[in-house]
Amino acid sequence: VQLQASGGGLVQAGGSLRVSCAASGRGSSIYHMGWFRQAPGKEREFVAGVSKNGGTTYYEDSVKGRFSISRDNAKNTVYLQMNSLKPEDTAVYYCAASGRIYYVQYSVGQTYEYWGQGTLVTVSS
Repeated sequence: VQLQASGGGLVQAGGSLRVSCAASGRGSSIYHMGWFRQAPGKEREFVAGVSKNGGTTYYEDSVKGRFSISRDNAKNTVYLQMNSLKPEDTAVYYCAASGRIYYVQYSVGQTYEYWGQGTLVTVSS
C-alpha cells in the first residue's frame, strides 16, 4: 500500500488544521493506521492510532482532547484533526499503516510496515 499525506501548513497558535492520509493499492480497511510526528532535532513520536474499523482510537498524552483521528474506509483515507494547536506541535507528520492481526502496539513505530512521506505542520506563536 502507498500512503500520501497532505494538508500540512502554517497556522497560528490556537488554530486548527486537518491533515489527511490517502492510501492506494490494497484497500486501507485491512490496516491499522497511525500518525507520528518528528520535530527538528527530535526523535519521531507517536501521535494517534486507529483500529481497522475506526472503532478504537489511541492518543499520545500531550494531544488528548485536542487531536482527533478518524478514518473513512470507503475513501481509503485517514484524518487527523488538530485543534488548539501549540508551537510545540510543529513537526513533520507521518501516517503509517500496519497489517498486523495480533498484538498491535499502535504507539510503536516498528508496528507499521508502510509509511507516507510526511506533511509539515508549522504552528506560529
